[in-house]
Amino acid sequence: MLNKICVIFTGGTIGSDSDGKNVSLSGASKRMLIEKYRAAEGDKVKFDVLAPLNILSENMQRSDLKTLYDCIKSVDYSAYDGIIVTHGTDTLCFTVNWLSLVLCDIPIPLVLVSALYPLTDPRSNGVKNFSGAVTFIEKSGLRGVYCAFANDNENCKIHLGSRLAYPDEINGFYHSALGVHFAEVTEDEEIIYNSSRVLPSKEEVKALRIPPLSDALCDEVMLITMRSLLNFAVYDFSATKPKAVIVELSHSGTVCTVGEELNFKRFAAYCEKWGVPLILAPVMSKAGVYASMVGIPENVIFVYDMTIELTIVKVMSALGANLSADAYFNDDFAFEKIDFPQI
Repeated sequence: MLNKICVIFTGGTIGSDSDGKNVSLSGASKRMLIEKYRAAEGDKVKFDVLAPLNILSENMQRSDLKTLYDCIKSVDYSAYDGIIVTHGTDTLCFTVNWLSLVLCDIPIPLVLVSALYPLTDPRSNGVKNFSGAVTFIEKSGLRGVYCAFANDNENCKIHLGSRLAYPDEINGFYHSALGVHFAEVTEDEEIIYNSSRVLPSKEEVKALRIPPLSDALCDEVMLITMRSLLNFAVYDFSATKPKAVIVELSHSGTVCTVGEELNFKRFAAYCEKWGVPLILAPVMSKAGVYASMVGIPENVIFVYDMTIELTIVKVMSALGANLSADAYFNDDFAFEKIDFPQI
């Protein structure tokens, strides 16, 4: 154990200050996070700091993700027990899922942390998340990409990067797929691993996975989220034609398939006419099929047993590599394929 961690700052709320109304980026917060940690935990761990970005995560561009990726790849992994990346909460989920695939062969733990409020706000969970990440890196002996996040009045949860789901509305709380986190860090700095059968074992996590994806991404992808009275007829590809369309299904794996404008089957025919791949996700392979989903056109691609966020990452990665939109759906890079229970 080297007792040494590389910390990569990118901005976000955890790197911001607030005047009571507005939240803005601050260079001082990088120093504040580590100072607050040391005030609580002492100097038992040495931190080396890099800061390739200083942006609010909602403003993240493909070039920014590339900058972050290149920064991580430039680190001498043998010199550190692990890496912590600070990141904004708004797009944390995408970045964590993406890094899980492009860095699935990383030999040390890479943990992303964020905060729901600036560090100067007493409600902030930033230091708690950072502390949880440090403990996990120093004590787990694992490798791979993770997220450390503590919701209100909870221990800091450790999520597999490829299982982190989109946050709750309004409060911004984070959970893993199926609500099953990988581990949690107690106030006594003990790591409690989740024994759920839907998770990989520690031994599986330690094993080297298949080669990672390239870091190329394509952002010419349309995401449509199923809601009541969703009118598919309003989508017009004559002005801008996407390279793929992903439809996020309702929780039962359904979409409207009757009527005219709201009928998904008509939209599927429209996508086929334009030569646009049409993808439905998430779908559980063991779940029963509702009558509304019988007779879906053959050009529609179903994505089984992965979260919507991971689906988006795989589609954008495949298209970025000039492959078909579904090129990576059958691959399991970082335990993203979930053995859902029978429903």
